[in-house]
Amino acid sequence: MKTSKVGEVMTPDVIQAYHETPLKDVAQLLARHRISGLPVVDADDKVLGMISETDLVRRQAAQARRAQGIRSWPPALRRKAEVAAAKARAMTAGQLMSTPAITVHPEQRVADAARVMERHQIARLPVVDEEDRLIGIATRRDLLRVFLRTDEEIQQEIIDEVLTHAMCLPPHTVIVSVHDGTATLEGRLERRSDIPVAVRLSWRVDGVVGVMNSLTFRVDDTRPPEKHP
Repeated sequence: MKTSKVGEVMTPDVIQAYHETPLKDVAQLLARHRISGLPVVDADDKVLGMISETDLVRRQAAQARRAQGIRSWPPALRRKAEVAAAKARAMTAGQLMSTPAITVHPEQRVADAARVMERHQIARLPVVDEEDRLIGIATRRDLLRVFLRTDEEIQQEIIDEVLTHAMCLPPHTVIVSVHDGTATLEGRLERRSDIPVAVRLSWRVDGVVGVMNSLTFRVDDTRPPEKHP
């Protein structure tokens, strides 16, 4: 089955900063290119971390709190306060960036990259090659492109790739309908064990947000055969 890869939707021209890039230059890059964050790389284009508008804003806020002092803070909060104070003194991208950087590879599935974003609560993922060098960046907007497919495109791919090609079912064995990305499968399969396969493969089609299973079966091959005397 064909599924969208990160390399197909990523942005190859990446705006980046280096460890010694001054924060003023970082802010100018973000404003000039109308982006909210960018990767920080070393001389070999290997990703060191990420820096965002949020990091710059937090630095400004931390500077305003520096006068409060840290030694009087409770121990549980003192470590966080010390980290914030170090960020407040940051002058370069390398000193302010968030590490480690969460990266993906171009051959990874878009759905897997989306799960990484959700798990780590981040809005962009640097894309790296087999030597961990930066080759692109994938944003939430990039990954959402696969969900912009029409219901007709999704329906046709389920019929062609899942039912006909992957499962080798005769035409019209399963009736597929798709509404707002939710696919409904109706029909009668020969074996009961084929039903979860059809559902699982339909879920993997790009743009599918749900699968409604209305399939029945002729033979229950999931139960052991009855023994007769």
